[in-house]
Amino acid sequence: MKEPQITKDVIREHGITDEEYATISGILGRKPTFTELGIFSVMWSEHCSYKSSRVHLKKFPTKAPWVIQGPGENAGVIDIGDGIACVFKMESHNHPSFIEPYQGAATGVGGILRDIFTMGARPIASLNSLRFGPLSESYHKYLFGGVVAGIAGYGNCMGVPTVGGEIYCHSCYSGNILVNAFNLGIAKTDKIFYGKAQGPGNLVVYVGSKTGRDGIHGVTMASEEFTDDAHQKRPNVQIGDPFTEKLLLEACLEAMDKGLVVGIQDMGGAGLTSSSSEMAGRAGTGVELELSLVPTREEGMIPYEIMLSESQERMLIVTTEDKKDELIAVFDKWDIDGFVIGKVTDDGFLRVKWHGETYAEIPAASISELAPIYERPIKRPQWQDSINKLSLEKIKTKTGKVVDSNYYDVEYYNNVLLQLAASPSIASKRLVYEEYDHMVQINTLVLPGRSDSAVVRIRGTNKAVAMSVDCNSRYCYLDPYVGGMLTLCEAARNVACSGARPLAITDCLNFGNPEKPEVMWQFSEAVRGIAEACDKLNTPVVSGNVSLYNETKGNAIYPTPTVVMVGVLDGWDKVLTQDFKQAGDVILLIGDTFNDLGGSEYLYVCHDIEQGMPPAVILEKEAALIELLIELNEGGLIKSAHDCSEGGLMVTLMESALSGNVGVQCELSSVWYPSLRVDSLLFGESPTRVVISVDGAMMALVKDRAQGKGLNAYMVGHVIDNGADNMFNICLNNKQLVQLPMVTIKNVYDEALGRALERT
Repeated sequence: MKEPQITKDVIREHGITDEEYATISGILGRKPTFTELGIFSVMWSEHCSYKSSRVHLKKFPTKAPWVIQGPGENAGVIDIGDGIACVFKMESHNHPSFIEPYQGAATGVGGILRDIFTMGARPIASLNSLRFGPLSESYHKYLFGGVVAGIAGYGNCMGVPTVGGEIYCHSCYSGNILVNAFNLGIAKTDKIFYGKAQGPGNLVVYVGSKTGRDGIHGVTMASEEFTDDAHQKRPNVQIGDPFTEKLLLEACLEAMDKGLVVGIQDMGGAGLTSSSSEMAGRAGTGVELELSLVPTREEGMIPYEIMLSESQERMLIVTTEDKKDELIAVFDKWDIDGFVIGKVTDDGFLRVKWHGETYAEIPAASISELAPIYERPIKRPQWQDSINKLSLEKIKTKTGKVVDSNYYDVEYYNNVLLQLAASPSIASKRLVYEEYDHMVQINTLVLPGRSDSAVVRIRGTNKAVAMSVDCNSRYCYLDPYVGGMLTLCEAARNVACSGARPLAITDCLNFGNPEKPEVMWQFSEAVRGIAEACDKLNTPVVSGNVSLYNETKGNAIYPTPTVVMVGVLDGWDKVLTQDFKQAGDVILLIGDTFNDLGGSEYLYVCHDIEQGMPPAVILEKEAALIELLIELNEGGLIKSAHDCSEGGLMVTLMESALSGNVGVQCELSSVWYPSLRVDSLLFGESPTRVVISVDGAMMALVKDRAQGKGLNAYMVGHVIDNGADNMFNICLNNKQLVQLPMVTIKNVYDEALGRALERT
């Protein structure tokens, strides 16, 4: 078979620079074949090689006594005691989901599930972080519906619950939506499997669906900006089949349990190319493949296409000769195809053959380990100073009156609270999570919308795992360093609010074009902030993903370094939730409130202002707050806990009251001081704050415990329960600030997302 000639245009179409092509030719000692060019193209793409981000990712702390496997494998692994390991990771499927939302999101879920069970873990919980443009744009209504349906369609069919997530809508995502998928699985600590092609002479076995032309150059597409022809790349989007993946999952876990697997890897991004070269590279061996043995579903496929296809539901397994038949029999039992397509060699080469003729012969380590590493230029944007300036005179009522520091107006603050309750970032996500099966496997302990974290039990033990996905991209836009710290701290705080101890994170770092110095400044600063916070809170990074080139026609998304914090609770019967429990309970605010309006949801939603500096964070106090929450929960001293974040104290109180179907009566004079603006008191987003509820008899003890950690605790009110007549009453110095029936708030909060999508 004669392959196409390699020309300068062909090289450019593969996203390879002249310098990279020269390096490839040097590695090979000759010009590459067309198949070899395709292999280097996908493996040296930004998506696979992290060539622009590696120098910065080294800042992350990755080790701790409980870390079994850090970055570099299919997923991260931590030891949570009793011989149990949590295996987890988050990945992006941003570009595919913008082009074809249902399949893009569905295959994103499928891919992250394979990353988990390829390590020998059974997936037990999924989360997602979704970012869209304004829902006033008709195309984003379509994207929203397609993405949610794709996540639900794949996850529900797989029998893996989607137990939580976050949704934001902002114009910065109009040209590039974000779909970040997370999954966590459970395995035995002595039964973790790795993507290594060990043992020269061992066999390489292809299992799963047949190979088609879908998804070819998917990772290359994910490593470049969108232009006007983005939708012409629909053939680059993979097509998923969750029913086949469910069978593949069960077959893989059975084969692992029977000791038939030496090494295993998902054929995800870059397909057969990445799985074979990475397995050989990690093991320091070689792999020889005979592609005529690969099952295909389309006629006339050439080696180039077979190697680069990203068809879904496929795995590559290394096994021994004596276990080959038993391995294939296991997959046959589950109605999954299994074929020996090659062998492990000792010469360190990835060798690709087609009917005996060699089409590629490349040092395996050069593909997976020797991609170029760029120290991209870094430059703080010239416009950064201007967006960090906040003029408080811009904060005005609809009648043009300036909202000064001592502004008291019930009508104004009532309207602000209702506007925030209707914001897609804050409003009820019931319309979304009711499409997900969040109760399958019957391990879900906290229903969506009831806590800052998703919590699932680990069957056969008294342990529970808490997970929270977070990122405030507006903070990261205003100051990526502080924004990165705040993102990590909020995720840790949310896990602690469920009673669990934060242990480790995975991340999905979504940014614009790394070839722009301003974007690389945002990236490096965000990574620095996350790294410092991880180090201080002792929560290492064990896995993750970098998604760059989220930019269309020069317009980049806001920096969005999304993280998922994973924590463990010893005693799943002690899970905390956010809902106020009983009339008469005392409401306390732990932590101090400052004039922190910069980057707030209040300024954005109510005044169309995205300026100022995000709130300062003191990491030592964050660590102290986490320890306090764990200690108070273990002692049975608190009934609820809810983190103060978007919307500030008012939204936190509102959500706890709505969750508990109760009302509140609050007097905030204990928190206020003369230099604190009234709107900052109500809607400012100072970090390191949590609203808790306690039995009145416990209040003094809780205050003492907080003081012992260097934290202040303020009594701000009581829980009330007058049934249908419940009120949300907020006063300051005996002056009414907010007074609304809870039923009014509930109607706005529950219906806002449906109204935005025109589904009510």
